[in-house]
Amino acid sequence: SAITYIDGDAGILLHRGYAIDELAESSDYMELSYLLMNGELPTPTQYQNFCDTIKKHTMVSERIKDFLSGFRADAHPMSIMCGLVSALASFYHADLDTSDAAHRRLVSHRILAKMPTLAAMSYKYSVGHPIIYPDNSMGFIENFLHMMFSSPCEPPNVNPVNVKAMDIIFMLHADHEQNASTSTVRVAGSTGANPFACIAAGIAALWGPAHGGANEAVIEMLGTIGEEKNLNEYIKRAKDPDDPFRLMGFGHRVYKNFDPRARVMKKVCDMVLQNNPQDDEQARMFSIAKHLEEIALKDEYFVEKKLYPNVDFYSGIILRALDIPTSMFTVIFAIARSIGWITHWEEMVTQQQRIARPRQLYTGSVKRDYPAK
Repeated sequence: SAITYIDGDAGILLHRGYAIDELAESSDYMELSYLLMNGELPTPTQYQNFCDTIKKHTMVSERIKDFLSGFRADAHPMSIMCGLVSALASFYHADLDTSDAAHRRLVSHRILAKMPTLAAMSYKYSVGHPIIYPDNSMGFIENFLHMMFSSPCEPPNVNPVNVKAMDIIFMLHADHEQNASTSTVRVAGSTGANPFACIAAGIAALWGPAHGGANEAVIEMLGTIGEEKNLNEYIKRAKDPDDPFRLMGFGHRVYKNFDPRARVMKKVCDMVLQNNPQDDEQARMFSIAKHLEEIALKDEYFVEKKLYPNVDFYSGIILRALDIPTSMFTVIFAIARSIGWITHWEEMVTQQQRIARPRQLYTGSVKRDYPAK
C-alpha cells in the first residue's frame, strides 16, 4: 500500500509521506481526505471543488427512514450504522462498475459524504429526536455537529471550538494502515463485493471493543475509579499481573514509543476542557483522568513498559466533554475512518488483488477410519 506508513518504534505516522502532527496543525479533514484519495495535497481550487462535490452527496434517500423505523428504539447506533450503510448498496448498485475509475470515485464521494448523515440519523433515532437534514452552507464537521445536536425549533448554534476539536479527531482517526477493520474492508473487496457492503463489514469489525471501543472503555474505567482518592488503589491493581483490572487508554500494540497522535490529542483535550463548561460528574471524571495521566508519565512502572497515554485515552475524554454519548464514540470513529477504508478499497481494486484466502495450520485429528456399526 502507498497510503499510510507507520514506524512504531520511532513513533512515526505518515499519510502519503506527510507527518500526522503537521497535517493536524496545518490541514483539515477535507484536505486530508483529498490527500488520501489522490496522493497529493490539493490546490486551493481543487480543495474548494472537492468540498463542493462532497456537499452535493450529503443527502440520503427518504426511504432510509423506513429502514430506521424497523430498528428497536434502544438499538445501538453501531448496529443501525451497519444496517444503513449496507442498505445504501440497494440504492446505488445499478450504476456501479468498479472497473470504471469514474464510478469508483463517485462511490468514494458518496460514502464520505453520507456517513455523517447516517451517523446523525442513527443518533437522533436512538434518542427519539427529529432527524435534522444536512445544511450544505456549512463545512463538513460543522454540518455533522449541526445534524447531531440541532433542533427544528431553534436556529443552528455550533461552537467553532468544538468544530476544530472534532476536525482534529477525524484527522487523527482517518487511516492507520492494515488494522482489523481496514483489512476486513480489503478482504471483502477482494471478492468483488459492493463497496457499501465492504464498508459495512469494516464497521462491523470496528464495533469490536478490542478495536474501536477503546475510548469508550476509557470512560467506563474512569467511572469505575470514581474518585481521585481511589487512584493509588487502582494503579496498584493495574501493576498486579494476577489482577484482571487494566488501565484502558495506555500503550499501543504498534507504537512502542509515544503514539504521535496522542501528543496532538492532548492539546485538543486541554482546549476543549477550557472552552466547555462541565457538570460536577464530568469535572470529577476529567480531574481523575488528568491525575492518572500525570502519574503514568512519571511512574517508573509505566515508563519502563512504555505505557504512555494513547489516542483513545484523550479522544474519549474529548468526546465526553463535547456531550457525545458513549454509544456514539465508535460511530464517530467509523465516520472518520471511512476515508481510509474507501481509499484502501480503491487501491485494492486498482491493484487487481486476487481474492483473499488466508491459509491455516491444521491442528485437528489425523485421518481416521469410520468405525464399523
